Amino acid sequence: MDPQFKAIADHALLVTFAEEISDAAHGAVLALDAALGANPPDGMIETVPAMVNLLVSFDPILTEHDAIKTYVQGCLGASLKARTEGITRTVQVCYEAPFSPDLAAVSSATGLTPEAVINAHLSGDFRVLMYGFSPGYAYLSGVPGAIQVPRKPAPVRDVPAGSVIIAGPQCLITTLKMPTGWSIIGRSPTAILTGDPDAPFLFDVGDRVTFQRIDAATFAQLDKASDHG
Repeated sequence: MDPQFKAIADHALLVTFAEEISDAAHGAVLALDAALGANPPDGMIETVPAMVNLLVSFDPILTEHDAIKTYVQGCLGASLKARTEGITRTVQVCYEAPFSPDLAAVSSATGLTPEAVINAHLSGDFRVLMYGFSPGYAYLSGVPGAIQVPRKPAPVRDVPAGSVIIAGPQCLITTLKMPTGWSIIGRSPTAILTGDPDAPFLFDVGDRVTFQRIDAATFAQLDKASDHG
């Protein structure tokens, strides 16, 4: 898998492995991220992994694009063989009303019963691909094909924190009250924002996520101790 390199301003290099999301491309991103984290080149500040690419930021006083590119190219052979496995995290979710306002619509669009939609979601093989849009917004791959639905034509305002939302092959647990055009199929009391400055989010990119079903009474009890921000 031959990556493409793109200079970003005077302080970063974007390393892109593919144009479409795939396990192979994301695995290459994670492997290179781990390699650079373990042995960073001189002047590197940080790496930011995404779905198919990795942003390598650096101090332009100490190094430059060509030097970083050469270093990355030297890491590629070894890093691509070292696929890293993340931690498996459990997120609790209640699919009952009023926490699942779009469950019926997803059921209608897919031809499945609401219970079948829930079971399909629980069976998904979810992985954290990247963070973006808002603090703690972890984009997860792994929504089963049977319940993949497109974004809504228009977003809905004031969607509560903790909402479990899906669009196409991706899933996300919201951390703030925000608008969204994704389908809201449940709500979680699991805190994604940890409050720890050294590890501010529950997940790391590359982690697996499993969903655990809870009822409304359990949600109410757990939600009292949870803070979504």
